[in-house]
Amino acid sequence: MTMRFLRRLPLRAAIAVLLVVQIYPLVWLLLGSFKTQNEFLTEPSWALPSQFGFGNYIEAWTQGNLATYVRNSLFAVVPSLALIIVLGVAAGFALEVLVWKGRHRVLLIFLAGIMVPWQMILLPLFTTYFQLGLAGTLWPLVITYTATGLPLTVFMMATYFRSMPREVFEAAALDGAGMLRAFWTVAFPMARNAVFTVALVQFFFIWNDLLIALTFTITDDLRTIQAGLLSFTGEFGQTAYGPLFAAICTNVLGTLLLYLFLNQRVMKGLTAGSVKG
Repeated sequence: MTMRFLRRLPLRAAIAVLLVVQIYPLVWLLLGSFKTQNEFLTEPSWALPSQFGFGNYIEAWTQGNLATYVRNSLFAVVPSLALIIVLGVAAGFALEVLVWKGRHRVLLIFLAGIMVPWQMILLPLFTTYFQLGLAGTLWPLVITYTATGLPLTVFMMATYFRSMPREVFEAAALDGAGMLRAFWTVAFPMARNAVFTVALVQFFFIWNDLLIALTFTITDDLRTIQAGLLSFTGEFGQTAYGPLFAAICTNVLGTLLLYLFLNQRVMKGLTAGSVKG
């Protein structure tokens, strides 16, 4: 029994270190969201807050424009995600299930889009959006997120549709189902786990984006939550650490809880296309 415990001790120690590395920053962030400005400036960073109240969260939500930033993020995420899912799933279906000349070349073109660095396209896109009069809206974010999210979505959905048995679609065709009906009534329901996984992956990418949002949001009232946190200041322009920590905590813990709640669906969707069914 003692030898078995000693053999497992290094593994358990490594797991404990990893847990501390992962959990400690979250605990430190949560405790910091309850501290006052004076406690941040005079007390050690590991000191506990003197009281636990929600004043920093209220100030972040009202005076810090956190509500505006969250609203802008939703207005950018929801349309982008809808377009990515509809167009990406349809393209994956067309590239793997339908038979037509040149489909493999088109799939390679989509895959090439994954390798294009975002930094190379930001300046041309900004110039184009400015000339089209879209610079003062959220449309540049929606268009850019959709374009950058489609290559990975098409690749993942094409891989998933490749694992589906062709007999299912042949049976649907014998029953008189056309291309659109086979897609909506057969392919899309069968791929719901993969669609759910792709949607969640793309949601985290868009929600946590900073580079694209910072480039195309030229006014404070258009900033998303990630870009807005960079300009999170209090009275007279100084950094309000308490409300800032509260805003970051709201963002981080919200997405973390969403992932923990949907973790099993994500794992199921990621492994569904790896086995021929």
